[in-house]
Amino acid sequence: MTTPLPSLAAAKAEAKRLRAKLRVDATEISHSESLERLAHRHGFRDWNGLSAAIAAQSSKGFTPGGRVQGRYLSQPFTATIRNATMLWPGWFRLELDLDEAVDVVTSEAFSNFRKRISATVGPDGYSRERTSDGHPHLEITL
Repeated sequence: MTTPLPSLAAAKAEAKRLRAKLRVDATEISHSESLERLAHRHGFRDWNGLSAAIAAQSSKGFTPGGRVQGRYLSQPFTATIRNATMLWPGWFRLELDLDEAVDVVTSEAFSNFRKRISATVGPDGYSRERTSDGHPHLEITL
């Protein structure tokens, strides 16, 4: 039985923990070396191979008609994928039809509800665009 690969964010966090553990044991390694060691641990020749496999694994769920859930502008949602276009390995432009419209305004003075959204997400399921408090605009639960 093959163990599933971690998400890209989880793999990078694991490499960071490995580096910190080795530092405690008085062994200094670079971040890139910790990524390479992590790749070997998962049975890959190098980090590029592992990150490509993670990207390929995460892309499997983004097909038109598929279901996703997550957060859009910090509001939880479930949705149907209307369109999914791979921009480059692991990165997708998604068009989502939300089951229920979400209010994208935090003001109590007015509301703005969205039922359909489009955004680009990476291998970790997050958009690059961020809110003023640093949260991704779109977070897909992988």
